[in-house]
Amino acid sequence: MKKINIILIALLGIFAASCDSYLDETPDNRAEVDSQTKIRKLLVSAYTEGNHAFVTELASDNIDDTGSTNPYSDRFSEQLANWVDLTESDNEDTQNIWEGAYTAIAHSNEALAAIEELGDENLLPEKGEALITRAYSHFILVNVFCKHYNAQTSATDLGITYMTKSETTLDPKYERGNVKDVYEKINADIEAALPLISDDIYEVGSYHFTKKAAYAFAARFNLYYEKWQKAKDYASVVLTENPSSQLRDWSRLGALPRDPDVVTKAYINDPANLLALTSNSNMGVNFGAFYTGSRFNHSRKIADEQTLLAPAPWGTIGTADYRFRLFIYSGNNLDKSLFYKIPYLFEITDPVAQIGYSRTVMIPFTTDETLLVRAEAETMLDESDLALADLNLWSKNFFKDKEATLDQVNTLYNDMPYSSEALVTQKKKLSPKFTITPGIQENLIHYVLQCRRILTMHEGLRWFDIKRYGIEVPRFQIQADETVVVLDILKTDDLRKAIQLPQDVRSAGLEANPR
Repeated sequence: MKKINIILIALLGIFAASCDSYLDETPDNRAEVDSQTKIRKLLVSAYTEGNHAFVTELASDNIDDTGSTNPYSDRFSEQLANWVDLTESDNEDTQNIWEGAYTAIAHSNEALAAIEELGDENLLPEKGEALITRAYSHFILVNVFCKHYNAQTSATDLGITYMTKSETTLDPKYERGNVKDVYEKINADIEAALPLISDDIYEVGSYHFTKKAAYAFAARFNLYYEKWQKAKDYASVVLTENPSSQLRDWSRLGALPRDPDVVTKAYINDPANLLALTSNSNMGVNFGAFYTGSRFNHSRKIADEQTLLAPAPWGTIGTADYRFRLFIYSGNNLDKSLFYKIPYLFEITDPVAQIGYSRTVMIPFTTDETLLVRAEAETMLDESDLALADLNLWSKNFFKDKEATLDQVNTLYNDMPYSSEALVTQKKKLSPKFTITPGIQENLIHYVLQCRRILTMHEGLRWFDIKRYGIEVPRFQIQADETVVVLDILKTDDLRKAIQLPQDVRSAGLEANPR
């Protein structure tokens, strides 16, 4: 792999604010981390604030282009929705994803170095947190900026630099490596971290990798790693022997006043959330009751044909079937069908001028989604009865007592045509690099993917299922006369599924993703 010389240390998230200020100091002129208290404070910064969700959501099939005459958009969103390598900048652009992750990694590594230096066995829980945060930040980077892991090609697919120590030189050299190597290192960090993590060290556990959050991450990682049994086993730790007691109380959420501030704040404070991450973000506006972002959004057309209101194994779905009802907005240049859960928070930086930053809280791991991880793993293990039981556990809790038989799942997906430009359906042609058996297994996979697509709407997670299963994505544009044209199609093995590295990183010499 090509070695590079990155003088712009900030691009890899090391602590300098700029190249010049970094060069003014010696490499090790950092605050001394010499106590448990200081290590814990350092680890607060080991969680990335680079939010990938907006980038990956707009790249997915969860959005339509409602037309060039819709003024509520910008060039940044247009480039994302059309899979164009970014030239525009934004608080949620790839530069912020990259820098946020590597900055978090640098804090994880500094904590690990301090723990090793102190050699205190009482610091094992802190070591566990440092390892799991390092693994998670690399997990985000490799899945956003690289092809998805698969056993066939990942040994040669471009990876990302896996940082295992704090940088101490002025002339570091880095390699991108390959995806297989990155996944092996993530796996090693996760396996080392899991037995060490203790919830006792956290004052506010919701913003840290608690034991449940760590096992939920391990379950998702192993699902992506095609380690089905481990994915199931780790998910089961999270779900306990009584999974229904761990799931979100959707009825309670649905009983709240239908006020976006009320429901979103209730959503992010629910015990079913396993980890909360804050970031500068306009997600709460783009996927909220505002005109902002309405050109590229989750339209009623998508909801009816593919997602929130598309057919289910037990029959049709209406808004009244949801325990937490949908928010549907329609008007001139406004077409949003929302599963309202992303808060719009405003952080004032100048009280006099009343200016500041839009912020939000994202929930990367929940008990509900972990249940779907287990259902998918069980499907791949040919445990169809167990998979269906988990899917029914989820659907009865999410919808108003809806569940399906295996015959109903088979009937729905056997009778449904694969989605095409002429006839759009929820059933996509699946082309993963692993084997799926036609019939029951494929049909259950369709159902799992559909449940996850609905549950994680607006969160950017759908993009990774698109990559994992080689799903094609047509970009539909709705015309003023309601006709629909296809602007472009993201193919099964489209190189654009590996989102391009930030321009500054490429300019510094790191090898670009091929196009």
